[in-house]
Amino acid sequence: MNGFWHQVRTVLVRDLRRERRTAEVLGVTIPFGATAIVLIGFVLSANSDTLAKAGPAILWGVIFLFGTLVAVRRTAAETPAQRDMLALTGADPGAMWVGQAAASAVFLIVFEVIVGLVGFLFLGFSVPMWWSVPIVVILVGIGLAALGTLAGWIAHDLETGTALVPLIVAPLAIPLLLGASKTLDVLITNRGILRWIVLMLMVDLVVIIIGVLAARPLQENP
Repeated sequence: MNGFWHQVRTVLVRDLRRERRTAEVLGVTIPFGATAIVLIGFVLSANSDTLAKAGPAILWGVIFLFGTLVAVRRTAAETPAQRDMLALTGADPGAMWVGQAAASAVFLIVFEVIVGLVGFLFLGFSVPMWWSVPIVVILVGIGLAALGTLAGWIAHDLETGTALVPLIVAPLAIPLLLGASKTLDVLITNRGILRWIVLMLMVDLVVIIIGVLAARPLQENP
């Protein structure tokens, strides 16, 4: 088990260093996501009531749209040759999958935090139970990262593999999108969020278990 987590940490550190060199998420995707929120805020600023009511849905729509792009960019960064090289080292495919998903989760959580702060500033809504927001952000980040990594592994041997990732992730992310938007909505109205948190947690656990179990067959798939 120690060897497993050591391999996870190795893949995670590698992907973090790659992002530091390329700045694909911090330098490209985050500015575009934040700009989208600002533009929507300006367009709807004439009707503050509509903006406040639709704010949570708009915020999560932008987060999921650009979050999927983050997953796609991270998938594209891992070439088949690099994956084959890791396989030749004898690394556990499950550990490789978890490491890549963990790195994507870090990027997605950073993306959510920055874009979410811009959303709170420009979409005109507040959250009374603000202490619950980090739970939602973490669950969404983990879920989207796991879905993106799993989709990338499924499609990596196809010529149009990267293009297929959003088509795989989008429908599977619907429960996460529903849970996230409903959670923020009930937080604003100061109601209970437990069932939506449980929904997102179950989605995360199911995708992670499937990803770990499917990693070896997907790696060995010619």
